[in-house]
Amino acid sequence: MSSPRRPRPRSYDPAKVRAALDGQVRVVCEAVDALCAAPDARARLDAPTRLGEWTVRELIAHLVRALESLSRRSGTQDARVRAEITLTDYVNSVSSRAGEIAAAASAGAAELAAAEPAAVAARLREAAGKLAAGAAGTDPAAVVPTAAGAMTVADFLLTRLLEIVVHADDLAAATGTPLRHDRQALAAVTRVLADTLAAKAPGGSVEVRIPPFAVVQCVAGPRHTRGTPQNVVETDPLTWLRLATGRLNWADATEEAAVTASGERADISGQLPLLT
Repeated sequence: MSSPRRPRPRSYDPAKVRAALDGQVRVVCEAVDALCAAPDARARLDAPTRLGEWTVRELIAHLVRALESLSRRSGTQDARVRAEITLTDYVNSVSSRAGEIAAAASAGAAELAAAEPAAVAARLREAAGKLAAGAAGTDPAAVVPTAAGAMTVADFLLTRLLEIVVHADDLAAATGTPLRHDRQALAAVTRVLADTLAAKAPGGSVEVRIPPFAVVQCVAGPRHTRGTPQNVVETDPLTWLRLATGRLNWADATEEAAVTASGERADISGQLPLLT
C-alpha cells in the first residue's frame, strides 16, 4: 500500500498577511499599554504565566524579540541562497528548539528586568514599528536565515503571525483580561496549524473542522469520498490553537465539550500538540 499523499501547501497573500500582522500587533500593544498603565503594573508584570517559569515580563520580552526578528535577519539576506524549508517545516521544528527559544527569551527578559512599566510598553511598540517597517520594505520572495533553515520572507512573516497570536492568548490567560484577536490573524494561524496536522498525519480517514476558518483531512486509513464523514473532529479556533500548542489537552477539551469527536478513528490526541 502506498503512503498517504501529503496535502499541497496552502498559499497566503503577503499583503493580507501583513495586514493581519498589523492588526494583531495593534491588539497586543494596546493590551500591554493598558497593563503597564495600571496602578499595580509592576506586580502584574512579575505575575506567572502558563509557560513554565516565564513571568508576564518575560513573555513580553519574548514578543519583543519575535517582532524584531525580521529586522535582525534582513541584513543577512543573500540573493544566491534559496529557501531550504517551508512554513510547515518551521512549525514542526519549534518543539525541538524549545531550549534555544527559552534561552533567547531569558536574554531578552534581562534587558527589561529593571525597566519601569511604561518603558516595557514603549519597548514593545518600538519592536512593532521595526516589524512593520521590515515587512513593508522587504520583498516577500526574498530569503532570510532562521534557526531551522533559510525560508522566504512571506513564510517567515507567517511564523511571526503565529507567534503573536499564540502568545497573545498566553497574555490574556496570564492577566485574566480577554483579548479580541484580529480576525484575519486568527484565521491564518488556524489554517497554518490545521495544515501542520494534515502534513504530520497525512491521510483522509478523519475530517477536522474548525469553523469558520479551516477544514482538513488527516490520518491514514479509509478515505472519505462522499456523504457524511465517518470520523469527524470539530472545535472552535481558540480551542484548536490551545490544543495544537499544548495549552489544553485533548481529554480536558472533550470532557468540557470544547471539542466534539465522532467515529472510532476520531481521537487525534496522539497527534497533539503540534508545537509547544
